[in-house]
Amino acid sequence: MKYTFIALIFTLFISCKQDDAEVTAPTETIDYVAKNDQEIVDYIAKNKLTATKTDTGLYYVINEPGTGIKPTASSNVTVAYKGYFTNGTVFDQSDAAGISFGLNQVIKGWTEGIPYFKEGGSGVLLVPAQLGYGNNTTGPIPGGSVILFDVKLIKVN
Repeated sequence: MKYTFIALIFTLFISCKQDDAEVTAPTETIDYVAKNDQEIVDYIAKNKLTATKTDTGLYYVINEPGTGIKPTASSNVTVAYKGYFTNGTVFDQSDAAGISFGLNQVIKGWTEGIPYFKEGGSGVLLVPAQLGYGNNTTGPIPGGSVILFDVKLIKVN
């Protein structure tokens, strides 16, 4: 009986120890770079877009290059936009008058992408997670998401 009791305590101790290990194990961080790139490439092909890829992984399409001033990464700009996922679901958009902000105050995809347009220009920014919100869920945008923006650069302020 004494040995049975010791075996029972030992078994209970080991099973509790395994449960603790499962609870405290770090969560896996997913690298979305290759997955996002393939999602963007597939979207471009499906929608027959002519896009340019930058060294950082941003893709952009210039529909209208514009004729005015070209902003820099630190410019304050007014942009009208619509943000959506590759499945077409819209998560945010401005009105036609746009919104004003500093390009150094937004996601990296905008800081890099908006300067490809001149005032009056428009196009699409196809932003992988590493240039958007990363692996973190932000509002309606799940972590690791590719986000697209139809943009019109109204003015460099």
